[in-house]
Amino acid sequence: MDTIEKGFSEILEKIEIYKKRKDELSGEVAEQDAQLLGRMAQDAASFIHSIGLNMLERGKKDPKGEIYDAMYFPERMFVLGKTDPVPYRPDAPEKTVDSQYCVLSEDGTFYELMYSSNDLIIDSYRNPITPRQVIDFYGYDIMFMLYRALRDYMKDEEELIKALEKTLEYLSREK
Repeated sequence: MDTIEKGFSEILEKIEIYKKRKDELSGEVAEQDAQLLGRMAQDAASFIHSIGLNMLERGKKDPKGEIYDAMYFPERMFVLGKTDPVPYRPDAPEKTVDSQYCVLSEDGTFYELMYSSNDLIIDSYRNPITPRQVIDFYGYDIMFMLYRALRDYMKDEEELIKALEKTLEYLSREK
């Protein structure tokens, strides 16, 4: 019985040691979360041109609400998150913000993309934000979305490679 109690006590001690170490390491990671997000953004930037979206910069609306004469930002972007919009745009306080997104640009810069509209025009303001601001405003969901976008891209690439290999295998059998 003493052996069992001694072993149980040792397990409890190790659990306490691991718990303290986990708390220390979690704190260190939390202190560097913005740095981690910034590095993830820089690493992901090279893929955005291939899989990012062309985001509307401005356009006109017809009576049905359809957009025409659309102008898009020159670079593509990942949309990583959406938040409740701020009341007005920093570049034009008279314009209310209808929708607000966190995006990552091809150059690895995070932006808040703010859209405003009236009966005739939709336009946007692209506000650069730091990785620290991204985490503070949008939370860790942004980090997860960036990870997930790259994981999904990798899976798509893997499936494409397999399909191409099967096609070439099929063609080589016919010859």
